[in-house]
Amino acid sequence: MSNNETTQQKMYYPSEASMKNAAISGMDAYNALCKEAEADYQGYWARHARELLDWKQPFTTVLDESNAPFFKWFPDGKLNVSYNCLDRNVEKGLGDKVAVIFEADNGEVTKVTYKDMLSRVSKFANALRGMGVKKGDRVVIYLPMSIEGVVAMQACARIGATHSIVFGGFSAQALRDRIEDAGAVALITSDGQHRGGKALPLKPIADEALTLGGCDSIKNVIVVKRTGGDCNIVAGRDIWFHDAVEGQSEVCEPEWVDAEHPLFILYTSGSTGKPKGVQHSSGGYLLQAVMSMKYTFDIKPDDVFWCTADIGWVTGHTYITYGPLACGATEIVFEGVPTYPDAGRFWKMIQNHKVTIFYTAPTAIRSLIKAADNNESVHPKQYDLSSLRILGSVGEPINPAAWEWYYENVGGGRCPIVDTFWQTETGAHMMTPMPGATPLVPGSCTLPFPGIMAAVVDETGTDVPWGQGGILVVKRPWPSMIRTIWNDPDRFVKSYYPPDFQGKLYLAGDGAIRDAETGYFTITGRIDDVLNVSGHRMGTMEIESALVAHEKVAEAAVVGRPDDVTGEAIVAFVVLKGPRPTGDEAKAVVKELQNWVGHEIGPIAKPKDIRFGENLPKTRSGKIMRRLLRQLAKGEEILQDTSTLENPAILDQLKG
Repeated sequence: MSNNETTQQKMYYPSEASMKNAAISGMDAYNALCKEAEADYQGYWARHARELLDWKQPFTTVLDESNAPFFKWFPDGKLNVSYNCLDRNVEKGLGDKVAVIFEADNGEVTKVTYKDMLSRVSKFANALRGMGVKKGDRVVIYLPMSIEGVVAMQACARIGATHSIVFGGFSAQALRDRIEDAGAVALITSDGQHRGGKALPLKPIADEALTLGGCDSIKNVIVVKRTGGDCNIVAGRDIWFHDAVEGQSEVCEPEWVDAEHPLFILYTSGSTGKPKGVQHSSGGYLLQAVMSMKYTFDIKPDDVFWCTADIGWVTGHTYITYGPLACGATEIVFEGVPTYPDAGRFWKMIQNHKVTIFYTAPTAIRSLIKAADNNESVHPKQYDLSSLRILGSVGEPINPAAWEWYYENVGGGRCPIVDTFWQTETGAHMMTPMPGATPLVPGSCTLPFPGIMAAVVDETGTDVPWGQGGILVVKRPWPSMIRTIWNDPDRFVKSYYPPDFQGKLYLAGDGAIRDAETGYFTITGRIDDVLNVSGHRMGTMEIESALVAHEKVAEAAVVGRPDDVTGEAIVAFVVLKGPRPTGDEAKAVVKELQNWVGHEIGPIAKPKDIRFGENLPKTRSGKIMRRLLRQLAKGEEILQDTSTLENPAILDQLKG
């Protein structure tokens, strides 16, 4: 984006309806919160922690910076996350309020009240305790979008077990790697999952993972019966979910834990092949989940909140399992996909359930734009979307054209769009408009969440002028931040607090620019070798490692290129051990390698484009010139001098 592009675009100001009764109404209110945080940083967060969370043992220390960058928030306070999400709402008289509206892939709807959710969570928590799962143990959850998925996460939190969700689209190898790294004692899975009218297996993949070695820590496997598909139950290890909860008490005393107790580990791709186990706390994480529900989504008692993410990603953690329930909200949990039985599914669900706040990804929006252009019957204007009052975007920057379509066609030109920037590591929103305060600019995440000290700096950590691109950093620790990388504190420091910045600035890993006039932030893309495909982060090294593990592949390099639907597409440049294939043979090998990567990592990691060369472009010292590969992937003409390459002629082979 050019330095002044945002100022040339139309600015959308909050309507009177958006400002009325908003938690943050007008920019004066937003600025007042920011000034409060600047004047008394610890006092600001402490006030919110006392107002928004229930503590078993109140904290007296707000922030412990003695072992930076391993910061601790509210370290002497004790609480329970599940209690804050369920019990306190029942105690407030919300027991009969609907907590979850679950819509299955086939359209069946199940409604669960807060009282019922507390009962389900307590019974499963007692079942886990009966199996010997205790505070501090790790439990891996490999489930589809379901009520049981939310119950399982809440049950772990209730007994102080640390959960680690593995997305249901990941392979047996990926599941095995995460089980081994976490040292999990139990695995919760399902016989299968429904997606787009198809029943897909999960338990067979889990079984395969457990046979790959490194999973000896697993003592129990709990299986949810969902599809009725073939399912091997191993005696002495496996038990059906419904059998596990049968006869269990509906009362389960919460395990009161320190605020710093690990609530969950969530693995995310890094620039090296090994996924990073991002470790989050209980108190600080929950605080910002609730704060962002209150401020970003302006949550009200009568709202119906729908986040379309999967619980396998951090968005599903914060804005399905924890944030909405801790606020006593009614939320949608959706099993299916946006295009089944047709591309009007999202709009029909908003119409049927009277959704008021809708939070989805730019990838979904772009795919639905395309569908609506091709089929008038699934256009949002064919549905009654008048219940909507706030729209949200998450996962990647939203391009201005998609933003405008979303605003006009889904929101009817009256619903503010909160374009949220955050990461697995940040736990909650870092930059986002406030719906009742911030003037909106399509494509910009606007300004920091109140209390977040974000900046754009150069390679030395020095602030750059507005209008000049640089590296996005955060200058002060915040409550929901990553605590460490599980079992790898050195990698945590190296990844997020590099010595280039004297270990004082959190490195987000993204480039950014601030508009020269408004100061609004726009994210310009990753600065490391991590791709963002449909809002999912994929490490290039991870995909390269999978490709090279194939018996036919000698060498591989992976880059990204812009894609109209997924935001970024994976392009692989491959050198085979045999001759370079052409024609039908090349097509067959492409399909074989795509399926191989899908099996090794998961379908989301399949390269969209695979090109073969007799070698890769390298300098005479042997370094692969990825910059040139990125240009080739985009179809750009290479104009710079390539005489330093060992093999410049190879570029013609790789043009595609």
